[in-house]
Amino acid sequence: MSKERARRRAERLVVLEKEKAVRARRVARRNGLRSLRQKLTPRFGRNGRIYHRSRRQRIGIAVVTLLAVAVVWTFIPELALRVILTALLVLAVPALVVVVLGRRA
Repeated sequence: MSKERARRRAERLVVLEKEKAVRARRVARRNGLRSLRQKLTPRFGRNGRIYHRSRRQRIGIAVVTLLAVAVVWTFIPELALRVILTALLVLAVPALVVVVLGRRA
């Protein structure tokens, strides 16, 4: 009888150890994902935005960019040149905004 109880206890312990290992792997994975998410999440300023531009400045940037794209598509006859100039505008606008409006922390 005691051998039977010992065998069942050993089986229970094996099952508990397997469950504990599975739980530990889950917790380790969750913690790893949480730390990775924290590393990849950008640090925000006090008001929760990455950049600090006023609404008027953001609207002005968008309007000027759209006007420049409209001018390109209106006055440039070749399609390839239109596409190249539009891509150049899209790539150059962020740098121009920083140069013209400056960087505020």
